[in-house]
Amino acid sequence: MTDDATPRGDRSDDSDFGLDSALRVDPDETIDLLQELVRIPSPYFEEAEISEFVYGWLDARGHDPEYHHVSEPDITEYEGDNVVARLAGPDPDAPTLLLNAHVDTVKLVEDWDEDPCSGRIEDGKLYGQGACDMKGGLAAVMTAFDTLADCDLAGDVLLTAVVDEEGPYGLGTDRLIRDGVVDDCDAAIVTEPGPILAQEDVENPALLLGARGRYFYDIEVRGEAAHGSKPDTGVNAVVEAGRLAAALDDLDVGDHPKLGSGSTCPLKIEGGNQTLSVPERARLMVDRHVVVGETLEDARADAERTVEELGLESEVDVGFREAPDEGIRYGPYVTDEDHPLVGALANSTRAVADTDPAYGYFSSVGDFNYLGDRAALPTVIVGPDGENIHAAGEFVFTDDVVQVADIVADAAVRYLG
Repeated sequence: MTDDATPRGDRSDDSDFGLDSALRVDPDETIDLLQELVRIPSPYFEEAEISEFVYGWLDARGHDPEYHHVSEPDITEYEGDNVVARLAGPDPDAPTLLLNAHVDTVKLVEDWDEDPCSGRIEDGKLYGQGACDMKGGLAAVMTAFDTLADCDLAGDVLLTAVVDEEGPYGLGTDRLIRDGVVDDCDAAIVTEPGPILAQEDVENPALLLGARGRYFYDIEVRGEAAHGSKPDTGVNAVVEAGRLAAALDDLDVGDHPKLGSGSTCPLKIEGGNQTLSVPERARLMVDRHVVVGETLEDARADAERTVEELGLESEVDVGFREAPDEGIRYGPYVTDEDHPLVGALANSTRAVADTDPAYGYFSSVGDFNYLGDRAALPTVIVGPDGENIHAAGEFVFTDDVVQVADIVADAAVRYLG
């Protein structure tokens, strides 16, 4: 099925067709599930316990989950397991909808003044590392998936609870794509926390229809060593790397009517290890967020042109961060507002929340980039809001978690027929 095709039996624009109100998710069970998820520490590369929990939860409800192994032996030496489950519809011509959420969090932050995995609830907020990013979204898609098992759907629903989204390479969703697990999918919903990381201020309920991409410059600067008492007799690679960092910080970047502007951010300069020697080597790492229309080749050419304009005495090699596979790139993407899945989600928002959704675009990157760009799936981010993500005091709004679960389940019924 092509991206712009209307699915057979599609009711995305029919406001009277959706999830039976009697099948709405149970709010208490949804938040109980969220608490259990938050209470399992799951920093990236340490997800075995939570993967087992998700598998067991789905298995106990008769959903026949499977482990999908993720292995990266060369750079990270990582071994882990995604959890995958499918609800099969009877119509081979109906679309397949992917529901994707990650099980991992950032490393536990030390500044918490309580247990970072407490799952404490106060004033409609549930606290814990990863509560918002994205165990709230994970709980929402798990309960939505469970609810959809009781619906007569024409098409399939594929649930993927993935590892290592927060790590350096997004290995879980990368492996789904490389192993062909999502090849038969027609569109995707990712329940990342949307409003807190949107390009513009939006409030839930919100649909985020795209995201900027990200390339990671890894630049080698080679100067000339000399005695530190006579720096003018050498070429200081650290100084030259600093000049290049400042120039790249001011680089003219692309603009997009939906995604806004790209950006650059120098992150690290490494070089010099002797007490009285001019550094002859330096390494510069720079974050480059890009918009649709900016390619990897464009980014390389921009940096090389900047080097030439500076007239540096050093030799400079512009490269990009080493990755397990050349295809592992966070490319930008935009999903058409007229796509049937967007229509389904908009009508579901009206049915569940009694309001029109806000529309926005994500400012950073994640697994949705792999799906929206690499896998070429129309991808929408629909997630609960909160605050302090990746920091002490992280929380998610519990009402948002329940609402997202209901919107996702309702939209699946509309989209799949």
